Amino acid sequence: MSAIVAAYGPFDETLGQRMLDRIQHRGPDGRGVKRVGAAWIGSHHLAVMDPGATPPPLAAPDAGLWLVGDGVIYNHRRIRAALDGTAFTTGSDLEAALRLFARDGVAAFARLWGTFALAVAGEAGEFAVARDVLGIAPLYWARRGDTTLFASEMKAFDEDWREFVEPFPPGHAWTPSGGLVADPAAISTAPVLLQSRAADEEPPAWVFDAVRETLIRAVEETLDASKPVGILLSGGVDSSIIAAIAARLAAKRGLTLPSFSVGLAGSRDLAAAKLVAEHVGTTHHELTYTAEEAIELLPTIIGELESFDPKLVHSAVPHHLVAALAAEQVTVVLAGEGADELYAGYSHFGRHTDGAVLHGELLDTLDGMHAGGLQRVDRVAGAHGLEPRLPFLDLDVVELAMALPPEWKLISEQRPAKWLLRRAFDGWLPDEVLWRRKEQFGEGTGMNDVLGEHFSAVPKAAEATPDELRAAAPELEPPLRTAEELAYYRIFSDALPGINAQRTVGRFVEA
Repeated sequence: MSAIVAAYGPFDETLGQRMLDRIQHRGPDGRGVKRVGAAWIGSHHLAVMDPGATPPPLAAPDAGLWLVGDGVIYNHRRIRAALDGTAFTTGSDLEAALRLFARDGVAAFARLWGTFALAVAGEAGEFAVARDVLGIAPLYWARRGDTTLFASEMKAFDEDWREFVEPFPPGHAWTPSGGLVADPAAISTAPVLLQSRAADEEPPAWVFDAVRETLIRAVEETLDASKPVGILLSGGVDSSIIAAIAARLAAKRGLTLPSFSVGLAGSRDLAAAKLVAEHVGTTHHELTYTAEEAIELLPTIIGELESFDPKLVHSAVPHHLVAALAAEQVTVVLAGEGADELYAGYSHFGRHTDGAVLHGELLDTLDGMHAGGLQRVDRVAGAHGLEPRLPFLDLDVVELAMALPPEWKLISEQRPAKWLLRRAFDGWLPDEVLWRRKEQFGEGTGMNDVLGEHFSAVPKAAEATPDELRAAAPELEPPLRTAEELAYYRIFSDALPGINAQRTVGRFVEA
């Protein structure tokens, strides 16, 4: 987790410094900037892989290159081995990316395995920016005249730049001379290896073994950190599986990991998380909050979230509170995001009876995650100086899940949502958790009811009469739907004046 800012073209460096100031919460361990020809790059970094390293930009002086980056390159050791003879000066995973760029240029980005947003500048005029294929690491850009700006969050941009801000597309790289170039290994091109299977077919045992072992390897990679690691344990099946794997791996090293959960008094998530923690052997920490405390936090949370979508806000409230709890003890947190998109966990997927149609919607959902659940995970963690790691979105895990027959993911009375994943971890968790019905984070913690009832029962709290809602609704497409959403939209507009919400904010629309 880091804050990055980059610019190419005519640029006032004081603007770059102001941009970094606004997002320094993402990287409390040091600040560095560098002017290189027509480029300017800067970073606030969170030192996780190599705490003793000099603050970025990372340098390859012999190649005349500098890099700032956000995220983690999980295959950095393999890259180092492939660059045999290269003199590395740090243990940073991002230095592997820089050295690979020095050898291969823009083609290097397609060989990186991880979550990243990177900017490279060189003395010979090189400048390139890239974002990981799923958009797990955030990145925005704005183009005006001969100048192009990049930053990790929208709030970084000065107000006179905000009307030009757009999300930088995941799985792309950009150079001044070549423009946008797509990663050839996009997830949407991954083949389904076993097609046209019967929905009620019993998969062979190797399928469950592969699902389990691939995820275990991914969790093991996410535990690679020089700072303390913890688990955000919602009590749902996804985070519980991650907790079970991580706890076993840690125990082999003689360690006990901490886990963290939050909820309203008596919430289902708190009870389930406590049961899981006792079962897998984490040191568990929980926080109980009140509806009044949650409502009071809304302006802060919408500002850090950079979204007003009600479903995202509902889940961001408990996420904000659990991140604050975790930040008291750890720097890296594991989360269960991604399983629903891979294994058809959301209830609306249950309307499908055709595997090919379901597969297409799963691909679309993965493509949109960067403006939905991933944005929530990143922004809320970043606001508390945490680095989130998401084992379900390791590319090995993603490619395996999307290669399986989509017919096996169809939801029926005999096969509940995510049954493939659940079966793979049979015996790892109590049955009442492993086969628990899917609930959104905001639902299990009670936030959906709290916020929905608040804005329905107290229209004044939303400062939105029915007439005001009708007048404001057409400002966006799809139109604003409820007084609650209008209230959030107004808070968002106050927090980020000038941002064009239509082209920057992802919104969940019921299918």
